[in-house]
Amino acid sequence: MSEFGKLIQKIGRQAFENDKHSGCSQSVLQSLQENLNIGDMESFKAATLLSGGVVAFGETCGAFLGGLMALGLVIGREKMEDYETLNNAMAVGARMRERFKDALKDGFGFEGELKSTTCKEIQEKIYGRSFKLYDPEELKAFLDAGGHSDHGCLKTCQIGACIAAEQILEVLNED
Repeated sequence: MSEFGKLIQKIGRQAFENDKHSGCSQSVLQSLQENLNIGDMESFKAATLLSGGVVAFGETCGAFLGGLMALGLVIGREKMEDYETLNNAMAVGARMRERFKDALKDGFGFEGELKSTTCKEIQEKIYGRSFKLYDPEELKAFLDAGGHSDHGCLKTCQIGACIAAEQILEVLNED
């Protein structure tokens, strides 16, 4: 296995372990920050409220958002007027989104395609239903269904971190 392959696996394992403390977006972002030497405590803190599909409402998957934040730290624009960097970053982010969806399908053995990267749709594919994570009873049902097991959010974070690491390393090696 190549050095990049080993690094990607390490990042994925760390994100998996990080999510045992909850916080999918920070789990992925922290593993990428530490292993790729990007970002800082401020960017890590900024990811706090993105978990559970943005403040636990099932919107965009926090693991994917943590990966996007890391990608943005590497290829994001520094000035609002920089449309070229914005457009290039959007194209790379869109490729990462498709890779993430494909990797989730392969990793979990989903039937059919994922139409989106929402936490809600990912939950439906994994558990057969979605949960309102902001509701204590629904959160308990989610956890009872394996939400923070090896085959739930932890695995989703591992997949998200690996996909983001691959994308970031590809971008860095293009330069």
